[in-house]
Amino acid sequence: MTPDDYNAFCRALPHTTHVVQWGGADVWKIGGKVFAIGFWNTGGRPGITFKVSEIAFEVLSDTPGCRPAPYLASRGMKWIQNYDEPGLSDAALKEHIKASYDLVAAGLTKKLRRELGFE
Repeated sequence: MTPDDYNAFCRALPHTTHVVQWGGADVWKIGGKVFAIGFWNTGGRPGITFKVSEIAFEVLSDTPGCRPAPYLASRGMKWIQNYDEPGLSDAALKEHIKASYDLVAAGLTKKLRRELGFE
């Protein structure tokens, strides 16, 4: 997945905001809460981090090219980083980013969910 593909996909999700932070990472949020973090090393290899369910965390932690997300997973949070080959296909990565968006959106306050049109 290229940076343009990643950013276009995240931008297409409703009510998202984008910031560049943490050393140049493309960080996407819903309601002020992070749902995806993307960075590209000097070789152009993507590192895309997203929130997952407990089951997905167990499965993806053992998937070649994926790992528990540095910093986030070490604090007990269920975040995965797709960082190396073979990793996830672009289609699977998009599914996980969308699921992360849904998980984060579900955790927003009722008031904010209502303001964003989720309820």
